[in-house]
Formats: sequence, structure tokens, C-alpha cells
Amino acid sequence: MKAVILLNGEPYRGVIPCENARVYCCDGAYDWAKGRVRIDENLGDYDSLFYAPEPPPTEIYPSEKNFTDGEIALSRAVGAGATEIFIYGGGGKREDHFLGNLHLLYLALENGVHAELITNGSRIFGATGKVCLNGLSGKTLSIIPFGGNAHIIESSGLKYPLKHLDLRYGSTRGISNVAESDEAHILTQDRVLVIVNLNREEL
Repeated sequence: MKAVILLNGEPYRGVIPCENARVYCCDGAYDWAKGRVRIDENLGDYDSLFYAPEPPPTEIYPSEKNFTDGEIALSRAVGAGATEIFIYGGGGKREDHFLGNLHLLYLALENGVHAELITNGSRIFGATGKVCLNGLSGKTLSIIPFGGNAHIIESSGLKYPLKHLDLRYGSTRGISNVAESDEAHILTQDRVLVIVNLNREEL
């Protein structure tokens, strides 16, 4: 099952594929998403949207709660059986929410679910094991440790090869590599965060 989550950060400018996906729209994201993408479920505390969305939310959460609307949506998607989740509107605006959205990628990875945060400038995902970087030839990408130090066993198809390399949590060592093949990959025994820079025409 595929899930799409729409967040109330910087409105996503590109096309949002939602075929065969369940689409969750969080609170104020409805302002930029309505009429652009099919919405299956609206949810949130509605402290950012001051009118009723369509379809009406089945539950309105209290504004003073322990989780963001994005985490509620991700938990709903994982609980519904999603195996891949694509998050839009999660960049820009408040930096604390952006950092929280990166933690949602970690939460998904911990649950064995592939999740991507797609902003107007980048595609971001957490991964472990063999990480295939297909179709990225010519693109700048960064590989940084995610939640702790990361040991890269080997790589292929990158301008700056990574082999038996320890990426220390708190270091910028993995920033700004370049894919030189459409079949690049890395092999890691730990969690990494992969950030792929997107061009405007890809939106």
C-alpha cells in the first residue's frame, strides 16, 4: 500500500502522484492542496485552518498534544499497512517542524516502511543496508549518518567513492557527492539519510 501525506509547510509546486495511494491531508495543508490532489482523509488539530475541509475530518485532535499532525498521519498510514509513504509540504516555514519531519523518516524506517520527504528542492529518505540510487546520474546528493555514526561498507557509481568509511554523527563528511551512474549504490550497516538535490524542471 502507498500513502501520501500533505503537510502545512512550504506548498509543494510540482505534481503529486496519488494513483493507488491513500492521501492524508494535515490541517492547513488543505489550503494549498485542495483542488490539486485527491484527498481521502483530512486530519489534525485545525489550529492553522479556520474553515471546514472536504471531506470533513472524522476526528479533530486537541491543539495541545504530544504529537504533530504529521506524526499522527504517519502513524495512521503505517497502521493501515502502508509500505511506502511520500510526504509533501514538509519543508520551509518553521525549521522545528522541518527537523521533526526528518524524524518522521526515522520513525518510518524503524517500522520497516520506506518514506520520502519531497520538497521543492530535494528528495530526502532514510535507509539502511544496500541503498540503490537508481536514475540519479549527474545529480548532487548527500549521505549523512542518521541517528548515530554510520559505517559505509562500499559504494559504486559515485564521484567520491565511499568504502570502509565511518561517517561520524555531527560531521559534514558525506555532504555534496555526485552520482556518476544511473545504477549507483551504497552499502551500509547503519542508518543513513540520503538527500538528493532536485532541479526546478523536475517539480
